[in-house]
Parts: sequence; structure tokens; C-alpha cells
Amino acid sequence: MTGGRAINCTRLCNTAVSPTVKPLVFANFLAPNMTSVYAGVAARVGQALEVPAQLIERSSFEQLRDGSVGVAFLCGLPYVRLCAERPGMLEPLAAPVLDEARYQDRPVYFSDVIVRRDSPFRSFDDLRGHSWAYNEAGSFSGCLLVRHHLLQMGETESFFGRVIFTGRHQESIRKVVEGAVDAAAIDSHVLGVERLRNPELASQIRVIASFGPSTVPLVVATADVPAPVQARIGAALCELGGDRESRNLLASGLIRRFTPIDDRAYDDIRQKLAAVDQRRAPSSSAGTR
Repeated sequence: MTGGRAINCTRLCNTAVSPTVKPLVFANFLAPNMTSVYAGVAARVGQALEVPAQLIERSSFEQLRDGSVGVAFLCGLPYVRLCAERPGMLEPLAAPVLDEARYQDRPVYFSDVIVRRDSPFRSFDDLRGHSWAYNEAGSFSGCLLVRHHLLQMGETESFFGRVIFTGRHQESIRKVVEGAVDAAAIDSHVLGVERLRNPELASQIRVIASFGPSTVPLVVATADVPAPVQARIGAALCELGGDRESRNLLASGLIRRFTPIDDRAYDDIRQKLAAVDQRRAPSSSAGTR
């Protein structure tokens, strides 16, 4: 959807700027359970640059193409696809280092395969012939990485008995908890935040397999943002956490800090995408994470 709901971060920035200054427009293309955190991040970046900041929800990739969005929180899969479509359109600025031991202080994440806690499944192989939920076809952790694993197994989509698309990771979690499907692959960052905010989830699901580590979703700037401003945004992101308020903000989203990242870091995703595309290009709606 083009022109989604905007969260105006200017109040949070507490900056006195001319009303003629062009706002810095951020967009969240990732899971909505991180919107409040990313709105706070956008506000603090705006404060550092002394410009008003605005976070757009329910955005469209067209807004990256036309430059109406300047900065985006973006999954690695659409990032590599958009870069292939139009080289130079996006510039990687930074990526989060997630705050759990399994990430080993690196900008990586996993795809966690979840089942109901009371289910009989103990491994991915046990899911043969059973129902499966993808979030979106454009998701790396929720879809493409699973298809790559099936490829490595010498299997196809017919490995599963029934497949549905839920639209988002949180909905896939809900479908598993309710027993509507047997299993799903969930972005480990999304799952960690859901567990943090909903402690009862630990008693409802189990992780029976993890794929990865893979390079984590990132923050990008569009080509319409001048290079010096891109550099300042990247620096502001990496400096977050220097005060208690920003540390608490990041911690609420299980983020330890942001770190600089470059395009080559996403070659792991490019390689898996190429391998899956060589087999076939599955049809479904474009996705986000």
C-alpha cells in the first residue's frame, strides 16, 4: 500500500527546526511488533541530525523506488532483489546486533521452526506430509530459507501436506498455537520479541530446528538521500545506546546496538536466492521479511 499511516516522531525529537526543513521519512518493512522501537530509533536519528523525523507504516516498495521514503528498515531478501533491479538505488547504513548469546555479538539472525509444545514433532524431517505456514513469499526467514533447506534435502514443496500463506510472522505463530497448522518458520528476532512481550508463548510452542545464521535485516537509505546525510544517519544509528533512554529503547526490541554493514554482507542471501530460483520461481504475493 502506498502512503501508509505515519507516526510523527518530531515530538520525540525535541528539536527546534524551521518548518520548511524537509522531514526525514523512515519506513518499516519489517514485522509490526517492532514499529514502536523503530519509531523511537527514527526519532533519535532525527534529533541527532536536527531534522523532523517520521516513520511510515504499511509501506510499499514503490516508495523506495520513487524516493518518497528516505530510510527503511528492510529484510535482506527484498534488499538484494531491489539492488539487482536498480543498482545504486539503496545504500546499506547499519544493521542491528541482537541481544541474545546465540547471535555471538554479530549482525545475524536465524529462522526458527516452531511447533505446538504438545505436538509429536521433534525434527524438521518429522513434518513430512504435515501442514505448514509461510508468512510471505518475499520473506527470507519465513519462506526462501525454508525452500533452500528443502532444496538441500532434495525435496520440493510437496514435502508438506498442505501449505498456507499467513501474511506475517505473528499470524504464523498464532496459527501454530491454535493448531490450524503444524509448523512454521519464524524470524528469530520476531520470535524473541514475541516471547519477551508474551511470556506465556514459551509454554505454547517449541523450536525443533533452526536455519542460519544469516545476515540480519538492515537499515538502508535511498539514493535521493545525499551521501553526507547517509553517513550522518549511519553514524547516528551506531551511536544509539549511549544514554539510558536509548539503551532501554533498543533493549525493548532485543537490540544490543547497531553496527555498520556493507552490501557484501548479503551475499549469503544472494547465493540462496540464486539456488532456489534455479529450481523454480514460486508464485505468491510479494512480501517483506
